[in-house]
Amino acid sequence: MKPTMMTYVNEEKDMAERILAAYPDNVQKFAELASGKQDWLLVATGSSYNAALSAKYAIERWAGVRVELKEPFPFTYYDKLSPYTDLAIGISQSGHSTSTIGALERVRREAGLPVIAMSADIASAISEAADLTIDIGCGEERVGYVTKGFLATVLTLMLAALRTAELNGSLSAVEVQMQLDALKRAAEAIPTTIARTEAFFETFREELASAPRFTAIGYGPAVGTIKEFETKFVETVRVPSQGVELEAFMHGPYLEVNPEHRFFFIETESAVKDRLERLRSYEERISKYVYTVTTGSSSQPQVLGLDLAIDEYAAPFALIIPFQILAHHIAGARGIDLTNRIYTDFGVAMKSKTQPGNYA
Repeated sequence: MKPTMMTYVNEEKDMAERILAAYPDNVQKFAELASGKQDWLLVATGSSYNAALSAKYAIERWAGVRVELKEPFPFTYYDKLSPYTDLAIGISQSGHSTSTIGALERVRREAGLPVIAMSADIASAISEAADLTIDIGCGEERVGYVTKGFLATVLTLMLAALRTAELNGSLSAVEVQMQLDALKRAAEAIPTTIARTEAFFETFREELASAPRFTAIGYGPAVGTIKEFETKFVETVRVPSQGVELEAFMHGPYLEVNPEHRFFFIETESAVKDRLERLRSYEERISKYVYTVTTGSSSQPQVLGLDLAIDEYAAPFALIIPFQILAHHIAGARGIDLTNRIYTDFGVAMKSKTQPGNYA
């Protein structure tokens, strides 16, 4: 049988635990090259961009650096390279993203900066544009709608930040271990997260499957989660779907809301949590289809509580899993067979990949 998104979601616990068990060796060379660098440029596109965005604030907070995240195509052709940048990191799960490779080549050509590539295939084309290639640890994923590769990228970036923090002294050994323990607990809880999400889906199957529009709203580090929600739902559910940052939603997008709108609010423990609560209460006056995914616990049916002891900076590692499952299940409920791939020649025709993906 062909693998599906759920095949790989169900592998995420074992994969994450392998990546965590390999720490610090799996990110040691990254940390050695990054140590002392203060202004990191990350280039990635698609789910790799969303994964980098999910890890951005953790990297900055833990490693004590500044992270600039860029889409590689506009960076290569239009953006000015900051004179403060002292490290470039390109992320491509397949290792064959032509735009990301082109961005790294520009950095090497114009600035001669140290370059790190991150990929599931360390022998892929991106490695030729880098001084060092880090294996994100997910292996080959033969479904076009990536799941475990996204999680592996987020986790490996977070671990790279923790090891860099150890080397540069921005975190103590005790603080690093606290974050590792939280990530280990989140990895161990993945089967519970899957079970809770599937129960949630069954409760709301009909209203989710009949949705004309989805919007996910989050803040802080969870912005990476809502952007990956947007990518996954557009790819699979194939109805208008958007992920909007909390404050940005209040400056225009709120005007499109109608009683049929389906909302997902992403809640973490944060100083701005009360602002999310006020917005959610307002939208509940307009739409009855308002759901919440929280790192906390809840007995309310429209709230999917993950019940995790994890701070908002590490939370994106866990928050994406429910949306991976919901993307797969809602697509199926809408009669979309995701094993029947469409537009299979697109990447080669548009020269966005150096070679076709090895899909099942």
